[in-house]
Amino acid sequence: QVQLVESGGGLVQAGGSLRLSCAASGRTFMDYAMGWFRQAPGKEREFVSAISWGGGTTYYADSVKGRFTISRGNAKNTIYLQMDSLKPEDTAVYYCAAPPTPIPVATMDYEYHYWGQGTQVTVSS
Repeated sequence: QVQLVESGGGLVQAGGSLRLSCAASGRTFMDYAMGWFRQAPGKEREFVSAISWGGGTTYYADSVKGRFTISRGNAKNTIYLQMDSLKPEDTAVYYCAAPPTPIPVATMDYEYHYWGQGTQVTVSS
């Protein structure tokens, strides 16, 4: 059974940093693109960032480009999202996601099948 478990969320002041982690189990995700999405209260879920199966290519939403960095762990079953210069508008539940089959890249939510339970990020002004 595939499981994605996020951690690292919390409350931080504007301008601060947080590092989210996502640990995947139940399958080897070495050959899978993986991504981060977020959903703020009253808003639709939106793409934040994705990383290719080899880790060599990364994608970011315009709203986080230059502030967030996605990476893969050495074991490839863990991904991270380093979030710097956080803004109040970054407040949301952040979800880790993986597609159902090995694909090199995925940036749309319909391409993903496995989702974590989410971790809350709150940025105070």
